[in-house]
Amino acid sequence: MKKLLVLFCAVSCVFLTAAAASADSINGRVGLSGRIGFLVPADNEVYGGGDIETDAGFVGGGGLLIGLPSNFALEFDVTYAAFEGDDWWGDNYDFDTTNISLGLQYRFANLPVQRLVPYVGAGVDILISDTEDSYGNNAKIDTVVGGHISGGVDYFLARNFALTAEVKFVFAPDADIKYQGDHVGDFDPTSIATTFGIRVFFN
Repeated sequence: MKKLLVLFCAVSCVFLTAAAASADSINGRVGLSGRIGFLVPADNEVYGGGDIETDAGFVGGGGLLIGLPSNFALEFDVTYAAFEGDDWWGDNYDFDTTNISLGLQYRFANLPVQRLVPYVGAGVDILISDTEDSYGNNAKIDTVVGGHISGGVDYFLARNFALTAEVKFVFAPDADIKYQGDHVGDFDPTSIATTFGIRVFFN
């Protein structure tokens, strides 16, 4: 329920803002992005401890945005997320995930209002995760390949500088949690992230 509420609020903000938007073309331009925000992860499972209820956590990172013809853009991002969870025994777990993401944006660049540029995107994600319990035991989580869909807006303060806000839904198959080679649980990499940041263009 908490995930659906966060998604609804975040998407509503994006689309309400986008209603007054327009585009500044980035065709042939290269930009560097940086962003921070919060992530709502899926719950997980550890055998013997049952379901692990996870809390919202921090996410941050950045990457490159390359403008293509016909309002498209290629995006390469690397983000890091950290969050906590606890099982019904009261044991705590720290999780972290590095997401290497390659995606394609469609940017609404021909609207009448200046500066504000809404976009939607989709792509492929490589999710590298790890976990540690409250006793200091480190467990390995298998790397998995998933995908994402996203939506956001860029607000250009100048031709080469923009503020950005984005909602991103990442989905992927469950990954095995292994401790000393034994399968001890399942990790669900699915998450919803809301981030804010900047883009700087170099040409």
